[in-house]
Amino acid sequence: MSGPAAGTADAATTTDVVCLGESMVTFLPSQPGRLADVPSFGRGIGGAESNVACALAAAGHRAAWVGRVGADGFGDHLVETIASYGVDTSAVRRDPVRPTGIYFRTATDRGTDTHEVAYYRAGSAASAMSPDNVPYEDLLAGRILHLSGITAALSADCLALLRDLTAPRPGRPLVSFDVNHRPHLWRGGDADASVLLELARRADLVFVGEDEAEEAWGIVGAEAIRAALPEPAVVVVKRGSAGATVFSGLRPGPRSSNAGGAGNAVGAGSSGAGGAGNAVGAGSLGAGGAGNAAGGAEGADTVTLVPALRVDVVAAVGAGDAFAAGFLSATLRGLPVRERVRHGHLMAAAVLTVPGDLTDPPARDHADRLAALDDDAWGRLRLGPGWTAADRAPEEVRTP
Repeated sequence: MSGPAAGTADAATTTDVVCLGESMVTFLPSQPGRLADVPSFGRGIGGAESNVACALAAAGHRAAWVGRVGADGFGDHLVETIASYGVDTSAVRRDPVRPTGIYFRTATDRGTDTHEVAYYRAGSAASAMSPDNVPYEDLLAGRILHLSGITAALSADCLALLRDLTAPRPGRPLVSFDVNHRPHLWRGGDADASVLLELARRADLVFVGEDEAEEAWGIVGAEAIRAALPEPAVVVVKRGSAGATVFSGLRPGPRSSNAGGAGNAVGAGSSGAGGAGNAVGAGSLGAGGAGNAAGGAEGADTVTLVPALRVDVVAAVGAGDAFAAGFLSATLRGLPVRERVRHGHLMAAAVLTVPGDLTDPPARDHADRLAALDDDAWGRLRLGPGWTAADRAPEEVRTP
């Protein structure tokens, strides 16, 4: 397959990625401990989809965030802060009645028993998003539309919106979907499991953690996850410290995506680096030396396993969003699959070595040098706080 990923607009003016979802003002603790014991909090922002947009814009891509915030000071802060990263926020809507969501969290890792999060998002402006009040002309204007399962959990209207956006339609952008299973957001029962599986199967590119697939669907192992998601052209299974496994191949899915077959190709593994405007949707994702080929015919997969980096973690928050941004960035540039995953790991490492959800990514040439390391050098790489500020790769590498 060949041709542009999204319509025929000039690559210099086309938005690369449009991200839809709720962003909130987050309050970060001034010290470790229970929420009940923290004396003060610093203000930041947090939201899976806006995090991805900010990281992509900071990495030099044309990114837009579409959401809904209150007509209040917190809404002002969100829009201004996200825009400061270079993200287009012109399609954000203000709700005159409902408030902007906020949340407080502890300093501990989300995966630990001591982690606490207090959300104040019920009835928020974002929960009122629906097919009737979001700007479809902006949502469908990019080469990639990035969504997550968090939005589906906010309300029945939000779920209807995601179902509509993932439905087959002429001119649909490539749809990227991060499962982002958050059990506390769902309204009881097993609806979350079936809904998330449904939405993931309608996407072109899926990010899912091995742990959340087991929690939501009772599915264990990367191969079983791929078997449960046969339609997407690409499934990225995040395996924590073990790295990531990518299943990629030409899929006969039901989507009707933009020109060039973006829904079934999701990139040109053999395309040159440097930002080819038509990289998304131009050929087989498995091209370009991307791992262990499971076949070349339609429906067959190329399977790529990429080990994780060793990172001196400051806070394990926002790493999944950063990984998705790194992978999407490299996809837009037409890099081979291994490099896409490595750029995901590098973007995640940048966030893991700071206290908040967002940080400046490494310079592109810096990240490219690290992503191009041979397997042995990649395995020896260890990144700690401040590594993104180094000018040359050896300066931030510490070997045991």
